[in-house]
Amino acid sequence: MLGFKSFASASATLASIEFAHMIRKGQFSPGLCLFRQFAELAI
Repeated sequence: MLGFKSFASASATLASIEFAHMIRKGQFSPGLCLFRQFAELAI
């Protein structure tokens, strides 16, 4: 496995994977913007 070149790319990738899992489980709030929820995960 080659790994990630930077911490920022690793963080963004992991946040997007977690967000995809949240969507699959139905854990996101339908009243909020999906991008805003994704951005909050990345913080």
